[in-house]
Amino acid sequence: MKFKNINKTIYRKHLNQIIIGFIATLTVLALLFGTVLIHFFGVSPEEIANGESNFRYNLLGAIFSLISCSIIVYKLRSSEFFNEVYYVWQMKQVQNLIYRKLAKIKLAAKSDNVNALIILQYYYESLIHIYQLDDNTITLTELTKKQQAVKQQIEDKQLAISSSQFDKTLLKEF
Repeated sequence: MKFKNINKTIYRKHLNQIIIGFIATLTVLALLFGTVLIHFFGVSPEEIANGESNFRYNLLGAIFSLISCSIIVYKLRSSEFFNEVYYVWQMKQVQNLIYRKLAKIKLAAKSDNVNALIILQYYYESLIHIYQLDDNTITLTELTKKQQAVKQQIEDKQLAISSSQFDKTLLKEF
């Protein structure tokens, strides 16, 4: 996955709007579905007095709401409004794939495995990129040190490696 220049202000604005819209839609649909299910299948007031409840219909309404919201987000993910947010989401998915194999990748990088070095270079650069977008600056200096160590190793071995060489298929080796 290639890096894109993302306008941080637009990204944060759209992310906040998407989160608020998702929560509001989820709430309204859960109430709507729950109410409709209770109306058609719910227990009577006499049964409620005897200890019965409509909990299962409310829960089912919440599940239907979550499914509906997921379908809406899935359909809208390729729209212009979701562009920045979807890019960051995809980048975080790739980072997660790398993280799962990070111990093996680091071990191979110690042995100067070129693919491992490419993956590490990309991983640290992508983390820095996303951390800056999300204002996650707490571990940024530590991350920069790790990235510099990988760059130094690449320079010491006189290799021509950049993060643009990364492809998810490189992970299959690990």
